[in-house]
Amino acid sequence: MVDEQHAMTENDKIPVILIVDDNSQNLELLQAYLEDLDCETIPAYDGPEALDLVAKRQPDLLLLDIMMPKMSGFEVCRRIKNNPKTCNIPVIMVTALNEFGDIERGIDSGTDDFVSKPVNKLELLARVRTMLKLKHLSDKLERTLAYLNEIENAAKQ
Repeated sequence: MVDEQHAMTENDKIPVILIVDDNSQNLELLQAYLEDLDCETIPAYDGPEALDLVAKRQPDLLLLDIMMPKMSGFEVCRRIKNNPKTCNIPVIMVTALNEFGDIERGIDSGTDDFVSKPVNKLELLARVRTMLKLKHLSDKLERTLAYLNEIENAAKQ
């Protein structure tokens, strides 16, 4: 059966937010804006580093720049969303792009939301809080379904 102590620590863990931007000033600004939230932020400076950190840390949320060297944010998002182990991690694309085609490409790559540059702190915090709530509820639902499945399997034996 599911260990209640383990379930308690899962609920109480501080969310981890991976911030991906090749511009260190943008990255530091986003980290500063998120200081008002009870969360841990991890920086990544390009797509390959972001994918490596996603695999190692399983963050609760990604703030992802689109225009980066080595690999675009579109490709990073696509890879995260196509991986069954990471597909439930919410992605907010942070972008100066505002052409409809760019928004369409972001949606096609699987992004969950957008924030435009220059970033408005209140908008960013509202969107991050919403995505973290959704992630928390999704994780809780997964744990509940796994628990119910265990009970059902135990009852069959």
